[in-house]
Amino acid sequence: MRTDSDTQRDVETELRWTPDVNEKDIAVKVNGGVVTLTGYVPRYPDKYCAEAAAKRVVGVAAVANDIEVRVPTDLIRSDPEIARDAVAALKFELPVSWERVKPIVHDGRVVLEGTLDWHDQRERAESAVHRVAGVVSVRNSIQLMHRGTRADVKQKIEEAFRRNAVIDAEHVHVDASGSQVTLRGEVRSWAERDQAQQAAWAAPGVLSVKNELTVRV
Repeated sequence: MRTDSDTQRDVETELRWTPDVNEKDIAVKVNGGVVTLTGYVPRYPDKYCAEAAAKRVVGVAAVANDIEVRVPTDLIRSDPEIARDAVAALKFELPVSWERVKPIVHDGRVVLEGTLDWHDQRERAESAVHRVAGVVSVRNSIQLMHRGTRADVKQKIEEAFRRNAVIDAEHVHVDASGSQVTLRGEVRSWAERDQAQQAAWAAPGVLSVKNELTVRV
């Protein structure tokens, strides 16, 4: 049986193994399989690269990412500069729908507002702004447009789970109420949990996915 010490050691090793993460200023604590990351990094993407690395480790039940982004003094940029580059990033990532998203910037913190048609577009918009130099945090407040709900959305998601090699469909349960979907059950890893969530979002008519899946430790 894995102990918290085993998990902590493996998370620290995975952070060192990940080329996009400078782990020197990141501390790892584990309690009951729950990993807490603290410390600081110079760029916003580094924070989530560290989180992704921790989620890859066997035995991790959840991750609390308390890493702080500290932009070096010589790289601090003004809010208008960040806003300009955020718009350019959105235009590149979403050439057809970028004008429907508005980035609001204050002290390097970006809030994305507007409406899009698909969850994938919303995630791509956030990812694009993550990479803008000088960004300290991103809050994604983009809303999805109602596209009409399929009556068989629960069945379609369950079929997608059965087709997916990563997901153990027998242990993932789907509840659908209109355009709202809730996932419950137990999965073997964070990768499986994320795959289930992505598959649910891909179903036509889904506007909200509540992921209550727990990771088996």
